[in-house]
Amino acid sequence: MIEKNFVAPALPLPPREYNALSATDQIRVLRLYFNLLDNYFSNTILDALNGGVGGNGITFPHIAASDSTDQIAGGNNTATVVKWNTLDSGYLWTLNSPGSATADVAGVYTIRYSLQFINSANAQHYATVWLQKNGSDVANSATIFAIPARKSASPGEEGYLVAYSEATFAVAVGDDIELYWATDLAGNPTTPTDGVYMFHDAAQASPFARPAIPSAIGSITFGSAIYKIKVAPLSVYGYGQVGSVTIFTT
Repeated sequence: MIEKNFVAPALPLPPREYNALSATDQIRVLRLYFNLLDNYFSNTILDALNGGVGGNGITFPHIAASDSTDQIAGGNNTATVVKWNTLDSGYLWTLNSPGSATADVAGVYTIRYSLQFINSANAQHYATVWLQKNGSDVANSATIFAIPARKSASPGEEGYLVAYSEATFAVAVGDDIELYWATDLAGNPTTPTDGVYMFHDAAQASPFARPAIPSAIGSITFGSAIYKIKVAPLSVYGYGQVGSVTIFTT
């Protein structure tokens, strides 16, 4: 916690007539107070924000999550929620099962996602991904991806595509955020049914070591406080209102 261990000084009362000594006293008191302010902002606030090195003391609301399962669409051309079963990092956001995140702080946020699609069919097919807030589609948030056809029916010859996109939007406290997706041909590796689904794979040691491949990776990061525009009257003494000025407030 940042604490301030000083208060504004009581300035000397001005004399009825100009007095150089009194003016000097006032300047001296103000100089001492401004020195305290300089030390406070430079040594206390900036150190707390910067953590001593760069900006590593600043913490913004955010959430990052991933999923370690195959994700199957509910059917052809059927909206299906993107699932997240692992909270990788989070501050002032709550991850809910199976696929929503709830904001504790209002603001303007950016969501970024990377979805590992696979196509086991012989023709190219498509997947569309979009954002929902509180169960309603977010305007202009949809992106369509073309997943290439498999080369042959042999395992490992499927077509792969990493679907990456992002969207920036305003969030109020308590808003629930979800990603949805749909495909024109829903595949399922366990049935098996050829088509498109979201693929995951465990970590491997051979033929080369690598970490796991999540079916979904995503994050929501804070960008700005929400600003509202107010128009206030502008007046000049003796002339009444002569116009207006725009004021930006949180």
